[in-house]
Amino acid sequence: MRHHEKNDGEWPQLTPAAENGAQAIDRAARILVQLVESDEAVTLTGLMAETNLPKSTAARLLRALERNGLAQRRIGGGFRPGPVLVEYARRDSGVGDLATLALPFLERLGRATGETTNIGIPTPAGIARLAQVDSRHPLGAGNWVGDRIPIHASSLGKVFMAFGAAQPPFGRLAKLGPRTITNIADLLHELELVRQSGFATTWDELEEGLCSAAAPVRGARGTVLAAISVSAPTVRTTRERLAELATEVVAEAQALTDHIRLYRPGDPRA
Repeated sequence: MRHHEKNDGEWPQLTPAAENGAQAIDRAARILVQLVESDEAVTLTGLMAETNLPKSTAARLLRALERNGLAQRRIGGGFRPGPVLVEYARRDSGVGDLATLALPFLERLGRATGETTNIGIPTPAGIARLAQVDSRHPLGAGNWVGDRIPIHASSLGKVFMAFGAAQPPFGRLAKLGPRTITNIADLLHELELVRQSGFATTWDELEEGLCSAAAPVRGARGTVLAAISVSAPTVRTTRERLAELATEVVAEAQALTDHIRLYRPGDPRA
């Protein structure tokens, strides 16, 4: 096998195939830059204008980025950074350990409701719950920390999909409980209701006998970083009580949002 000769003592000369590969990487990188730097959803037309790429090339690269979690479609159209980039941004955002930061808010919500409270983030494999405070009742909602929760059957997942932090799934949705939403059209309608109300709920959707409510936690620029939820067995919860729990969750999620916007790592007052 013939080795490539060095160019300027540093870089090997590229074969035509390698040059084509490098060009594709460069083009994909330009699209990623547009996705990350834009405050709004990026359209295919906008990308073509900003990068001077042909429509077929831009569309092909967007699909590749989407498959690998680096781009995601918005419900209303356009693209935003995908879950891989969003999760990395959370870890490197200056917020620090989100689970630790959220714990006092989860504890306060738990004292107010008496039920199990969680904070979660979206990942390509589903919802990851970072921290949990258990219910004070012997019968609780179970411990989900470390597990990946299907996005369509979770109040946390509904929040992420409704507010652009995660992409709705495609195709037939798995039925996990008696009332799991398994139709995309029904799910999209549900997400519109979530956007209008500012919170999401489930009832017998993730599993039979479990209900929950969740609300978004936002960063300094208004991007949804995470969501807080409260979960309870349906045997001691009514629909009216779930609405009351949702109000408590919204208030605590907003309090954590306000705290994050003022938070500075290393500040002893944090």
